[in-house]
Amino acid sequence: MQVLQVQLEIRPDPAEVGRARRWARSRLAGSGIEADEPLAETLILLVSELVTNAVVHTGCPAVLRLTLPGVPGETVGTVRLEVADSSACPPTPRHADGDETNGRGLELVDGLADRWGWNLEGAGKSIWCEVDRCTPGATTEAVYTTSTYGDFAYEAYEAV
Repeated sequence: MQVLQVQLEIRPDPAEVGRARRWARSRLAGSGIEADEPLAETLILLVSELVTNAVVHTGCPAVLRLTLPGVPGETVGTVRLEVADSSACPPTPRHADGDETNGRGLELVDGLADRWGWNLEGAGKSIWCEVDRCTPGATTEAVYTTSTYGDFAYEAYEAV
């Protein structure tokens, strides 16, 4: 199976989060994952969370990398998102209470991605997550599961 890896440099500016989402949408569409698909929305939310964490918590430039199936229309494989920055501080999952507006990002990543983690990269680190696409012969029926975290709810998509 062919894969395509693309990357975007991110400045330490909160406006970069929106730019990263737009860029990721266009790259996903180019690989056959259309914007209205639940998988695309999940991936865009993951991009948003990882880029936001890099911008807010490090104050350093970062690089967003997407590894995508290289053949448009391919329905199997794994989409990998990575955000690398020059801070060696490990990510620290937090537990936000009630009306707190921060502290849910890595819990969302954990709930939406099939796998996630981080590793040291040069003088900094890379935080990554992966979402598996459906397997051959799988139906296109979607199963949505609703999870809650305090007063916050989100839906996760899974092809069956």
